[in-house]
Amino acid sequence: MSDPPSSQTSASAFSMADRSSANSPKFHFGSQIPSFFCQETGIHCSKHRPVVLPQDPFIDLVSFVLSQPHRGVTALVDSATGASLSYADLRRMVASFASGLSQIGVTANGVVLVLLPNIILFPVIFLAILAAGAIFSSMNPLSKRDEVVKQMKQCRFTLIFTTAENAPNLTGLGVKIVIVPEEPDSSPSKFSHFYSLMSSRPTDAPRPVIRQTDAAAILFSSGTTGDVKGVVLTHRNLIAAVELFVGFEASQCERESCKDVYLAAIPMFHIYGLSLFSMGILSFGAAIVVMKKFDVAEAVRVIDAMKVTHFPVVPPILASLARSEGTGGSRLETLVQVSCGAAPLNQKVMRDFLNAYPHVDLIQGYGLTESSAVGTRGFNTINSKKHTSVGLLAPNMEARVIDIETGFSLPPGSGGELLLRGPAIMKGYLNNENATLSTVVEDGWLKTGDIAYFDQDGFLFISDRLKETIKYKGFQIAPADLEALLITHQEVQDVAVTSAKNEEAGEIPVAFIVRSSGSKLSSSDIINFVAKKVAPYKKVREVVFVNSIPRSASGKVLRRKLRDSLAYSKL
Repeated sequence: MSDPPSSQTSASAFSMADRSSANSPKFHFGSQIPSFFCQETGIHCSKHRPVVLPQDPFIDLVSFVLSQPHRGVTALVDSATGASLSYADLRRMVASFASGLSQIGVTANGVVLVLLPNIILFPVIFLAILAAGAIFSSMNPLSKRDEVVKQMKQCRFTLIFTTAENAPNLTGLGVKIVIVPEEPDSSPSKFSHFYSLMSSRPTDAPRPVIRQTDAAAILFSSGTTGDVKGVVLTHRNLIAAVELFVGFEASQCERESCKDVYLAAIPMFHIYGLSLFSMGILSFGAAIVVMKKFDVAEAVRVIDAMKVTHFPVVPPILASLARSEGTGGSRLETLVQVSCGAAPLNQKVMRDFLNAYPHVDLIQGYGLTESSAVGTRGFNTINSKKHTSVGLLAPNMEARVIDIETGFSLPPGSGGELLLRGPAIMKGYLNNENATLSTVVEDGWLKTGDIAYFDQDGFLFISDRLKETIKYKGFQIAPADLEALLITHQEVQDVAVTSAKNEEAGEIPVAFIVRSSGSKLSSSDIINFVAKKVAPYKKVREVVFVNSIPRSASGKVLRRKLRDSLAYSKL
């Protein structure tokens, strides 16, 4: 089997393992080797046909998204008020807003931070920033001032967009702040700066020269280990995300995409929501109904009232829908597909949902910030429904599964660390060459830190995680960040943070604390100390006081040992 045309890998770069990892699932297929797997190179290829990506080096994401032909009319709708933007409005507002940003000095390579909840103006701001030649960055709008300051040490933000409620927390940072109305028809006098930017006339001045290889976004991720890092994604990466993650899915549908209605309840400041609702879906003309904050009763009302057909979710949202009392007896009859990602999905929740809504096509997907959300996507047919799998590799994507100890490539049926390669893989971590080189290894392979295996049909199953990142309701939490904060408490002598499984949230942060001599520090003291300094999703949910923190000979915290001790204590 030969590699796809995009691959530059020589067969000699890889070797096959004679055995799989000791803890890996093992399946035996006799002498039959699946066609998607190359035994010589150890590479799993996508079973989908390759997608031709733009070759023009000077095409940018905004031009690509807004120039796609489709018959869509309504682009974005506010779920609470019904206020909407048409596709014509979207194009006009992006052009005007980009011009306004240029006129106030937002230039190429300037980084603009967006601290906003889901509002219908979010995609406008995102696209306008990129159209002005600048770089978009985002954080949870509930982030505390200290968290923003920490990210500013990595990115020198030139401008911050945020809400009126959040603005007072950001004064004195030496960065210009623009307050954004949460509804597009809000009082112009209260949001005069924003509306002056929005009403700018596109000038005759030439547009900035933007290359596909230029940085488009810096998003923050814990990666596989350590502190939060800035993930640099290029225009090429994001164009690939549009085509491979969203556009390919649309191409598989029998109905015209402009007739679909998507509900946006997952946050657009996260790569999952950003790739879907601020670029991908807008490229093929579907309508997007935007929820500022998820509420199950309101979501059900919106699905029924606005005839929502597609609902991308995270596991806690799916769990809410699966509980019959949360939906008030609604059958969600217009729903065609629900896609779940960002965190592991509990199989009981999956079964409950399928029993409650058998007409809905439930799929899972897999991707990372470092892969622009591109990885795999569920693919059900009448004869084959693999709900527990995260799906097939996206077009143009390749994977390897390597033995954890030897690094040798493993065949389908054997579990090891998953590596991905393709056009959506990040440029690297911002100002962190060491982290980049340890994550994107030889020949462009991204080490995901997840333990996985492919079955004989090419479907991927995620079974465990090597990386330390905690996934709370789909949001990433870096244990190192919480540890760095906790060790500043004068009565904390040593600390380690890890995760514990939780049915509602997926995982929760647990702090293991060694108290200073004579200290009477309580669990509530620790929880309240952290809560005052971090966004709500990062709060420590449990505290365990211990005599010492287990560490390796090199001093590395043995988090798996801590997790195992938690599991044992709850038996």
